Amino acid sequence: MRTHQLVLSWIENELSAGRLAVGGRLPAERSLAEQLRVSRTSVREAIRILEALGVVRAGVGSGPEAGTVVISDPTAALGSALRLHVATQHLPVADIVETRVLLESWAVAKARPDAPELDEAAALLEGMAAEDLPVADFLALDVRFHLALADAAGNAVVSAMMGSLRESIQGYAAELTSNLPDWAATVSRLRDEHQGILAAIRNNDGALAAKLVAAHIEGYYKEAGLRP
Repeated sequence: MRTHQLVLSWIENELSAGRLAVGGRLPAERSLAEQLRVSRTSVREAIRILEALGVVRAGVGSGPEAGTVVISDPTAALGSALRLHVATQHLPVADIVETRVLLESWAVAKARPDAPELDEAAALLEGMAAEDLPVADFLALDVRFHLALADAAGNAVVSAMMGSLRESIQGYAAELTSNLPDWAATVSRLRDEHQGILAAIRNNDGALAAKLVAAHIEGYYKEAGLRP
């Protein structure tokens, strides 16, 4: 086992045992190196890996922001990994979209009609109704709307996976807008579909919400010319 892996294993065990938690700080680099009998270079390598995974945030200098703090940001790490594998063309975009349909259909079917996230979704719909909204701003609000719907299901793993799937193809989805024959017409249709999905969830009709969200996602990518 490489020495930085010893550090990773120690931190994983500390997290699993509850001796480290979100918001807590790792021991100082020198102290951790001495405790585990590894080099400080190995400690730094392990911390860089954990930063990339969204498990810690390393601060420099002194004061309250200094030190390595345990965080929890799985979406960013998963999204980055997926985006790179999409770039290698090993993971086809069409497969990412299909997986998103599966997850989001499940999420809206399970979403609670009284979930507070639905209030956020409604507010985002109001934002998307603004006149002359730039394409990039509409797409950013659209991402937040769909993630709010996923969050309403109350499943942290599904929420993280949904966020990472959206992040992995966000640039690609934005590029597809240039293929749309009439952006204004598309926006009008998407707004109506958003309203229908939200209304179905509010009315506790998960089956309808799942059907509508699948048609909504697949319809957009088909119109934009996504190759299967």
